[in-house]
Amino acid sequence: MIVQIIILKGRRDTPPMRHDNVHPLQSHQASSNALVDDPLTELLRRGARKLIEEAIHAELDVMLESVAHLKDEQGRRRVVRNGYLPERSVQTGIGEVTVKVPRVRDRAKTAQQKIRFTSSILPKYMRKTRSLEALIPWLYLKGVSTGDFSEALAALLGTDAPGLSQPTISRLKAAWKQEYEAWRQRDLSQKEYVYVWADGVYFNVRMDQDAQCILVIIGATKDGRKELIAIEDGYRESAQSWRELLLDLKRRGLTVAPKLAVGDGSLGFWSALHEVYSTTRQQRCWVHKTANVLNNLPKSQQPKAKQRLHNIYLAETREAAEEAFDFFIEAYQAKYPKAADCLVKDRDALLTFYDFPAEHWRHLRTTNPIESTFATVRLRTAKVRGCFSRETVLTMVFRLGLCAEKTWRRLNGSPLLVDVLAGIRYIDGIHPDRIAA
Repeated sequence: MIVQIIILKGRRDTPPMRHDNVHPLQSHQASSNALVDDPLTELLRRGARKLIEEAIHAELDVMLESVAHLKDEQGRRRVVRNGYLPERSVQTGIGEVTVKVPRVRDRAKTAQQKIRFTSSILPKYMRKTRSLEALIPWLYLKGVSTGDFSEALAALLGTDAPGLSQPTISRLKAAWKQEYEAWRQRDLSQKEYVYVWADGVYFNVRMDQDAQCILVIIGATKDGRKELIAIEDGYRESAQSWRELLLDLKRRGLTVAPKLAVGDGSLGFWSALHEVYSTTRQQRCWVHKTANVLNNLPKSQQPKAKQRLHNIYLAETREAAEEAFDFFIEAYQAKYPKAADCLVKDRDALLTFYDFPAEHWRHLRTTNPIESTFATVRLRTAKVRGCFSRETVLTMVFRLGLCAEKTWRRLNGSPLLVDVLAGIRYIDGIHPDRIAA
């Protein structure tokens, strides 16, 4: 592709543009069949190749050392280096990187005894890095249709993005659909979640119904790790949709009720939760509540009101939070009753977190684990709104969710989850034994 820069001389009597006023500029990629003419990118690729090969050789050294005691009939090492496998190209975030993987020779007499070397860094048949597995569904949800993948990925990954053509993308989507169906039917009998976060995520695309949304539940295990529990479609956030989802989780073995559920003010979820897991306590999301309260105030009042709301849930004790709560109601009830009523109706559920370890408060006051994970998914362009199916949304959200799950960090104060499971109620975030002492 040739980009033309037009330079006009700064004179009143600018003459008609001549050929020598047009200067060709070589683009980032000279042509669809030429390599990217970028010395820095090429340097990064060479560096990546060197690092990958060094890591694989280190793996091989460890493997050879572990079998050094094996000898053949002549007293020689049975497993030795034996050159390299054919050079392999791997698609990475900086383009195509060619790598040579070493191989070994085992002098064992029978095939069953032979030892082979397989790199965990670059497994057999691997042709693209795991980061691309996240890139493909992300691009699709950003509005890149199946037919445009080759062009988009070529700009990001190098010439023609080998192996990522339209048929390949279609096959990947079909495989992801099967993976999602298997995941949503998995057995949960061995699972137990201390906390759960629930939210209905709406996407800016026209699916089968305008009111369609994706119901998402994330859970925290007893060792503090966050996991995706459920991703399902539902009609808005109705009680029936949530009830069906929760009953399905229970049917598949999730019989132990979580100690606490975090969500927004959706009555549908809380109604269904009370029916299915009646002992689970409720904590309203302060991010949602703050937004809802501010929506009932004029813009001139919102900055100060927002700070006063922060003073409530950032208070160190429940007593201090109650005082800040009463102050807010007194300040806004007369002139802005809707804002005050919006806050008052969930008063108890907004302050539940004080009965749990203070180390967990930052996790329990918001549904941010869901909001942050799927924030970019909402940023869909208008390109495929008319042909975006509910099934595709579910599949892509599932894939992005799994990719995000790998980066989620554990809860602060994870060892304290043992106390929560034992039913110990903390006082203003402090263990009762510490207060008594």
